[in-house]
Amino acid sequence: MRSAAHLSIESMCRLGQVSRAGFYRHWQQHEPRAEQTELRARMHEIVLAHRRNYGYRRVTRELHNQGWAVNHKRVARLMAEDNLLCLRKRRFVATTDSSHELRVYLNLAARMHLTGIDQLWVADITYIRLAEEFLFLAVVLDAFSRRALGWALDERLDAGLAIAALRQAIDLRQPAPGLVHHSDRGVQYASHAYVDLLLEHGIEPSMSRIGNPYDNAKCESFLKTFKQEEIYTRQYRDRADLEAHIGQFIERYYNRRRLHSALGYRSPEQFEQRLLNPPASGPEPGVSFFRHEGIYRPDVGQQAGEEPS
Repeated sequence: MRSAAHLSIESMCRLGQVSRAGFYRHWQQHEPRAEQTELRARMHEIVLAHRRNYGYRRVTRELHNQGWAVNHKRVARLMAEDNLLCLRKRRFVATTDSSHELRVYLNLAARMHLTGIDQLWVADITYIRLAEEFLFLAVVLDAFSRRALGWALDERLDAGLAIAALRQAIDLRQPAPGLVHHSDRGVQYASHAYVDLLLEHGIEPSMSRIGNPYDNAKCESFLKTFKQEEIYTRQYRDRADLEAHIGQFIERYYNRRRLHSALGYRSPEQFEQRLLNPPASGPEPGVSFFRHEGIYRPDVGQQAGEEPS
């Protein structure tokens, strides 16, 4: 049995058969300084654990998860007083080269309504500057869960970089035919080698419209978060050091621990686990396309002799 020192306030209130609100009300009346000191200590722990990248909303949610009954206004005020607000962010830099004569594919992502994982993947590339060299990072994300599925780092900005990230994602997920892969119109994603790999696994290519960066906003948002919370907060010795920290950030921190506001303040891994263990009743996951009445499920084949919908 866990000792009282390791029980959350919510658990202790349940064992003592008192309400959590009543506990805090009594504490604030009789020991207001002790309560505020403990709250500030917990806030410092959360902020430092996430390397000063959490704003007051995520800190508030973490405190709620730990059993604290505190609202976001108080958390924002205390964070400002203790200089715990997020670090100032730098501007995101794009690296797309769409000046080519390769085939550009229709934007399928804009017509999709996502209801599950492995229906739409998004991909993008960004650059990272070290003391003596430039490196490029390619990533592939699941658009529904925001989970980073594949990534690759190289000094060359070519199709091989994007292909390495895509292969890692395919090996991890083994997606069923019918998955849509969305990217910008960069030459890396329009290359024959990249498109052939997509088609080989039954994945449909999709590309953004001209002059519309919002079509791939989910992946660009991830890269912005990655740079602000990892790249701009460290000094790397060399490429090996950078690569090790990228793996740690993506696989151990972002996918497993970082709370995502669009996922109900869950990490991508927690969000996917909830999908795998849904409530007793609920609709079967599927993906629908706007302007179409039917539901397309890539994992369900047609019966023999059945007319396609």
